[in-house]
Amino acid sequence: MPLASTPVAIAGKVKHDQKKAIPGVARRSPRLVGLVALLALVLSACSGSGPQTALNPEGPIGRTIDDLWELVFILATVVFVIVQAALIYAIVRFRARKGDDSEPVQVHGNTRLEILWTIIPVVILAAIGFPTVRGIFDVRAIAEGADVLQVQVTGHQWWWEFEYVDLADETGRTLVTANELYIPEDTEVNLTMTSADVIHSFWVPVLAGKRDAVPNRVSNLTLIADNPTPPDAPHPGQCAEYCGLAHADMRIKVHVRTQADFDAWVADQLTPATIPTEGAAAAGYEAFNTCVACHNVTVMGENGPEDIGVVRTIEVDGVTFTSSLAPNLTHFGGRDTFGSGTFENNAEHLAQWLADPSELKPMRPELNDIPNGRILGMPNFNLSSDDIANLIALLEGWE
Repeated sequence: MPLASTPVAIAGKVKHDQKKAIPGVARRSPRLVGLVALLALVLSACSGSGPQTALNPEGPIGRTIDDLWELVFILATVVFVIVQAALIYAIVRFRARKGDDSEPVQVHGNTRLEILWTIIPVVILAAIGFPTVRGIFDVRAIAEGADVLQVQVTGHQWWWEFEYVDLADETGRTLVTANELYIPEDTEVNLTMTSADVIHSFWVPVLAGKRDAVPNRVSNLTLIADNPTPPDAPHPGQCAEYCGLAHADMRIKVHVRTQADFDAWVADQLTPATIPTEGAAAAGYEAFNTCVACHNVTVMGENGPEDIGVVRTIEVDGVTFTSSLAPNLTHFGGRDTFGSGTFENNAEHLAQWLADPSELKPMRPELNDIPNGRILGMPNFNLSSDDIANLIALLEGWE
């Protein structure tokens, strides 16, 4: 048997070939990994749109924005396909061939072609530009009239305050709530907005575009919703301007109701909270005295509705905004969420919040400056388990 055919020689040859193959594999591995990563990134774009998307509009203003996006997308796709097809044709048709030293016909200076590829972009830009300008005017128009629901919005670090300036009780107290905005279906809602501290941006993607809320400035945004939302699925929104530590947790929930249901909600919200007289809730009301340094609540006192807590005002360009240091808690138990729409309103989450708020939501309460109206979060009051249970009984009872 020849030496080259022996098992030892064969094994040595295989081992040698494997050693030679390893560098090639090593060279190909980064490319393979990069290709897989690119493919995963591309496929992730096909996962579908989440609930906070502008691509499933729920109102005429949202549809105006979505229609413009679709127009631009269609035109961009057509241009891309035509350009790529022309590029591929040119590469294949005019590629260099062995033994062929001739040059393709040159079109430089061809007047007809120069005019053609000048006119085509002008037409495309006009097709995009005219609807864009018209859409900008439509979206930025301020809703006016007796049928318009007026809501003044104040952005805070890190929550939203809503005051329905035309909805008041017999004493003149307007409806004030936080983070969860209720509006009737098929109704123009004019949001008059400002900020109590830094720049925020109000954005509910399915209903309208973004609009900044700027300190010492007034801006307006119109919302119109087509249909009522399910009780457990309001339209989600978000502060869209980075505003500090808890920016990502400065959320918005927009509940859309029929006119009858909205009127019932208004009547309920204008009803003062009751002062409990017995049980855990009564003990919680005693502990609540610490909370009114920042929060406020309207309760039914011996002489009628009574405001407890701190309520200030901001006047900007002749518009007066209610500005609390912390959310109004009059009907806290009736809200689906708390922490600016971040946490489901239930006893478990509320217990965690009262035990240490900054554990659930990143805040900087050590920087609070209450005398000057600057609040950067709820402090940890080191409440006992009994105090926490009593406060939960109080707050959940204020529906």
